[in-house]
Amino acid sequence: MTDTASLNIKDTTDQDFMADVVEASEHQPVIVDFWAPWCGPCRTLGPIIEKAVDARGGQVKLVKINIDENPAYAGQLGVRSIPAVYAFDKGRPVDAFMGALPEGQINAFIDKLLSGTDAGKMIAEALEQAEAASQAGDIGTAAQIYAAILQQDPENVTALAGLARCYLANGDKERAEATLDMVPEDKRNDSAVKGVRMAIDMMGDDAAAPDEFEDALSAVLADPDNHDQRFELAEKYAAAGRFGDAIDHLLIILGNGLDWKEGKAKEKLLQMFEAAGATDPATVSGRRRLASLMFA
Repeated sequence: MTDTASLNIKDTTDQDFMADVVEASEHQPVIVDFWAPWCGPCRTLGPIIEKAVDARGGQVKLVKINIDENPAYAGQLGVRSIPAVYAFDKGRPVDAFMGALPEGQINAFIDKLLSGTDAGKMIAEALEQAEAASQAGDIGTAAQIYAAILQQDPENVTALAGLARCYLANGDKERAEATLDMVPEDKRNDSAVKGVRMAIDMMGDDAAAPDEFEDALSAVLADPDNHDQRFELAEKYAAAGRFGDAIDHLLIILGNGLDWKEGKAKEKLLQMFEAAGATDPATVSGRRRLASLMFA
């Protein structure tokens, strides 16, 4: 049933259950898959859960037990149908599911398990530190923290998106794109990932020369009611990754009419919020200012 060549996966017996599951879970979470050779859904689930566990890079172990040959602990846990999957942490069962769930739900099950562990809490704290460093403009520190998280959890979507955004802040669009390519296929619709992708799409391959910004800004200042010129300036700022400046100019346009060009400025503004990131100060302030305009 199982290729036990993986260090993260092993078969066990009733005799070794205490050592392989209960005692082992004192050090890291252990998932137990109760199965039998005649069980079709078990054969469906097996490769999926093995892949998901291996993808966590050793953060969690998978132990498989054939209940035909080893029925004792399945009986003690009240297993009445298979496949039955139990998660153990700190020597006790903490979660379970029955049946052959799809890959997305299995990943969610494992993510939930890891988020409640000491390692999961440490990663959550590290993500907060990285975000704080990034917002403070300390991109180097943020990038180092995100990279350290990815050594422990290579598929951590928040860390991958954060690291990609750090590369983008340093003007390294190519490495940002390469980092996003590391995001698992089933997680590419994550809002953080989509935001960085939006930022990449908005940013041009060649940064505008300083005199281009000066000329465009001078034109806007000379004719502040020319919103077409102001909109073009906002796009130039966005192409340079200066989303805060872009947001400011789009809000000036919306201050003179929320329906400008059939909502063109508002639509672009919402894209800017996504590209800058939900927690970016420019986004937080911009959303508040937009709300004031909408409900004035």
